[in-house]
Amino acid sequence: MGMTITEKILAKHSSKSLVEPGQIIECEVGIVLGNDITAPIAINEFEKLDVKDVFDRDKIVLVPDHFTPNKDIKSAQQVRQIREFARKYNIKHFYETGRAGIEHAFLPEQGIVTAGDCVVGADSHTCAYGALGAFSTGVGSTDMAGTMITGKTWFKVPHSMKFIYYGKLNKWVYGKDLILYTIGKIGVEGARYRAMEFTGEVISSLPMEQRLTMCNMAIEAGAKSGIIEPDKITEEYLKNRSKRKPIFYFSDKDSKYVEQVEIDTSKIEPQVSFPHLPENAKKVSEASGIEIDQVFIGSCTNGWLSDLRIAAEILKGRKISPNVRCIVIPSTPEIYKQALKEGLIEIFINADAVFSTPTCGPCLGGHMGILAEGERAVSTSNRNFVGRMGHPESEVYLASPAVAAASAITGRITSPEEVL
Repeated sequence: MGMTITEKILAKHSSKSLVEPGQIIECEVGIVLGNDITAPIAINEFEKLDVKDVFDRDKIVLVPDHFTPNKDIKSAQQVRQIREFARKYNIKHFYETGRAGIEHAFLPEQGIVTAGDCVVGADSHTCAYGALGAFSTGVGSTDMAGTMITGKTWFKVPHSMKFIYYGKLNKWVYGKDLILYTIGKIGVEGARYRAMEFTGEVISSLPMEQRLTMCNMAIEAGAKSGIIEPDKITEEYLKNRSKRKPIFYFSDKDSKYVEQVEIDTSKIEPQVSFPHLPENAKKVSEASGIEIDQVFIGSCTNGWLSDLRIAAEILKGRKISPNVRCIVIPSTPEIYKQALKEGLIEIFINADAVFSTPTCGPCLGGHMGILAEGERAVSTSNRNFVGRMGHPESEVYLASPAVAAASAITGRITSPEEVL
């Protein structure tokens, strides 16, 4: 009986020759991740049990990125707590502000996560690492505490759902548009507790950063994980980056999928997800003319260097609408430095944008870009729930960096073709 890539990884980490969907298994994990919001809760639970030590100081990763640089006293206390925990147990992968990036971009960039891994993180977008050919998923802070103690956690093996993308990508269509379109097609519960396996000729041609964007948003369709089989692009990305030897797994030809969805990408134009769910995806032409107050380009979904390059291409030599504030945030210090070398930061500043150090801040309505009552934002992040970026009566429209940059110029939701 054949197994999918997801089933093979889970079988390996549970020391089984075969696993099946619905089966309850206990897995050894390669990485346990927490941030400045979720890790303190896990640490509190950890300390209640009077545990002597963590299971492995090299396999726990603590990245303060949500309210950092600290926005207030409470956030400073939270980071202090994880800092002291890291020192007490000699945690190798604790990253202080200035060295830390947004966790789901930082870990792949630094080679902390690699192909074949089983990763759990106390953050729902941990599913991003599936782009590397790993099984990765979000867990609660209590589960994080248990995993820091034992190095193990349990799963119900998810059914796999196969998405086959074929055809030619239209201009200004990226991985972000593909995943918004897909979520619009199946809905926010369309892949509930399933592994979304992204395949096809289009996926094979996507650069790694766009693959990470797609897997990052698998949770927005209710999925347990998103995953892409490793290939030459994966191998090249991990080369001289991965701290451990990657293990490549592939789905068997006779693998069983609970559902298969075929998508002709030649029919997809840039997408915009209307409030207040990612599934409300429409063509940018259907959103054209909606006036906005803010644009946010960044987050773990679209703060990659390639995203900044796309936005800079559109903003170069142009000015942001006087009715709009545009906030640009790279997802890691390395991306920040490269953007500086390439002159991208100067382009953003000359266009009257705000350019910040890496932080999740605006994405979750934490800081660095809170929306007031009645305001609308175009955001390259992953969620547009009620109150996600500020006031419960504000609105968030999800889009790619290209649509976001074009919209910043005109002051309304705009296709990139309109400004170039």
